[in-house]
Amino acid sequence: MRTEPLRVFQLIKSLGRGGAEMLLPETLRHADRERFTYQYGYFLPWKDAMVASLESQGVDVACFSARSNASILLSANRVAEHLRRARADVLHCHLPIAGVVGRLAGRLAGVPVIYTEHNMQERYNLFTRRLNLSTWRLQERVLAVSQDVASSIRTHADSRIPVDVVLNGVDVDRFDRRTVDTTAIRRELGIPPEAPVVGSVAVFRVQKRLHDWLHAARALRERHPASHFILVGDGPLREELHASAAAVALGDSLHWVGLQQDVRPYLAAMDVYLMSSMFEGLPIALLEAMSMQCAVVATAVGGIPEVVRDGENGFLVAPGQPDELARVASDLLATPEVANRCAAAARRTVEDHFSVRRMTRQLEATYLDVAKRYHNGH
Repeated sequence: MRTEPLRVFQLIKSLGRGGAEMLLPETLRHADRERFTYQYGYFLPWKDAMVASLESQGVDVACFSARSNASILLSANRVAEHLRRARADVLHCHLPIAGVVGRLAGRLAGVPVIYTEHNMQERYNLFTRRLNLSTWRLQERVLAVSQDVASSIRTHADSRIPVDVVLNGVDVDRFDRRTVDTTAIRRELGIPPEAPVVGSVAVFRVQKRLHDWLHAARALRERHPASHFILVGDGPLREELHASAAAVALGDSLHWVGLQQDVRPYLAAMDVYLMSSMFEGLPIALLEAMSMQCAVVATAVGGIPEVVRDGENGFLVAPGQPDELARVASDLLATPEVANRCAAAARRTVEDHFSVRRMTRQLEATYLDVAKRYHNGH
């Protein structure tokens, strides 16, 4: 019977501020450190925002420095050597490029591989999808962040590899509106105390359809002239979005606050959390907003309808319809009693089904099961 902790190594392309990356320090905070030890590895040295958060919890983080996807794919031997030195019992990979390298490295080092899929296969470009699936059989277990993602995997991937759903989670104790000053950010940004605030937290990428978001904000501003808008985040479309914002003439009502180490004060300032994405897995930022009791209006894509029950704990709109997003958000701003009811229900949903504590326990049970099955079979 094993008495020493199970050694888990987690591998991801970068440790920037994406949803998958931010889950790593969150799950580590709730890990059973008596039964499991954790180490982490990543490839892009300039995307290291989460490194300090991990290292502050007493774990080692290795950077297998690479400049491109091509150089990452040539890193399997380096990763395998590190796994041997770390005496890893399980390798847990996130996202396709790290998944490909991790499966090869796991095979070289004799370490079983678990892979978390954060998105639907159809949303990857053809090269990435084929590359990912080409090494699919070199793993023991796949974890999908939503039922929608699991269905996509079963449609496109090798059915011999077991697929389990482990829903993303957030720390409901930290993301609690009652523990945060709900007025500080309004004061800092010069937003009047009674002004309606609509916001979002996003990486500025094509999939987020933030041009639609800005279009919806303009329509909302026309219906609610006192309203303000907060966008938390940054990304490759920054300049393009700033140009679009100027074109829709939101002026001083739109607040670009950039990347933030702690998004909770910004969520606490929001009355409505607005999402315009064209595709998603199961977005962490949405769960954080719901945990912070924001009333949610979101596009019905990916795993979002598994979280947001239309009319109960939020509202859903088809993607690519910014005027409809604006109409639904406007109705919420006009009926505070409905917004408050949805916000309270959103919090209960996350508490009951999407806590990071529940997620971590599921992951640890998977690590134990995969390690046992693999080593019994070898």
